[in-house]
Amino acid sequence: MMRIILNKQTMAMTTVQKATFECLAPVALTLGATLLCLPAQAQDKVLNLYSARHYQTDEVMYDTFTRTTGIKINRVDADDAGIVARLKAEGAASPADVILLVDAARMASADAQGLFRPIKSAVLDKAIPSNLKATPTPDGVTWTGFSTRARVVVYDPLRVKAADVATYEQLADPKLKGMLCTRSGSHPYNLSLFATVVERLGDEKGEAWLKGLVANMARQPKGGDTDQIKAVASGECAVALTNTYYAARLLKSSKPDEKSTMEKVRVVFPNQGTSGAHVNIAGAAVARHAKHVENAVQFMEYLASPFAQDYFANGNNEFPAVVGIKIDNAALKAMGGDAFKAENIPLGVVAKNMTKVQQMLDRVGYK
Repeated sequence: MMRIILNKQTMAMTTVQKATFECLAPVALTLGATLLCLPAQAQDKVLNLYSARHYQTDEVMYDTFTRTTGIKINRVDADDAGIVARLKAEGAASPADVILLVDAARMASADAQGLFRPIKSAVLDKAIPSNLKATPTPDGVTWTGFSTRARVVVYDPLRVKAADVATYEQLADPKLKGMLCTRSGSHPYNLSLFATVVERLGDEKGEAWLKGLVANMARQPKGGDTDQIKAVASGECAVALTNTYYAARLLKSSKPDEKSTMEKVRVVFPNQGTSGAHVNIAGAAVARHAKHVENAVQFMEYLASPFAQDYFANGNNEFPAVVGIKIDNAALKAMGGDAFKAENIPLGVVAKNMTKVQQMLDRVGYK
């Protein structure tokens, strides 16, 4: 019988209100055993959540859901890749009811592998903009975004003018040769952005744009988004891409070196005069083999409530996905995040470009 080994590196199991998967052995979980060991009378008041989010503020959100509904949340924490691997290994025996992932590309990939089930919800239809969800089918929608972040440009004002980096397209301009820093082109955050630009420009112009980015690199892509911001501040490069929440974390930091980093750079929300800044999501889906579908849909609808939206978004310095909810985050406001134009290209459509864009990256030598 297959067993999945849990350890600190691959999977951490946590508890909400001291609820536990009662059959979990110290180091291994027998597939399917979780639900078999739960008391029969508890079956209707439980929700098994696999989450790639690890923010302390989420605890309040989960606890409030349990207090108001009586539904106990059993949570498994891992990264996106670990959750997807676990769902595939567990198959139909999986106890998972709701899946939380932190990127549209990852949501789309898991969806393409048949790991989600479509649901219909008038609440979600009304609350969440259509561009922040999977493309709907006659059976419903498979995944939904519940918070957003913008992919912005960070630049050195001593070397570059804001007008020279006002659009994503300008990042490929030869005048920025030797100035650009990014993380890996194949990272989902970049893949989502690139797939959006290709959707707007078309394949030929989109690939030429990617080639221009490579030509402007100050060094080979490496590190994460925070590393790109620090590289601009240190002078290693003059322009970089980052998600807004990385810049917000540095702005809110009490560490002198991180405060100094943000004092040396500026942030631009690109394409404000045209298509708007690219936005990505953290989102949720009901698992393909969910055993508590009604509870899962109830939880998904709860995530769209004003209360949950505040915790879901602000827990990671993101923006609410629900229309009409205002942000209350000083760092995001300081960057102009309370009044920027976001693109409205459906992420479900963009996700279909991922494979094609990866092939483009390979052709142009974007590591």
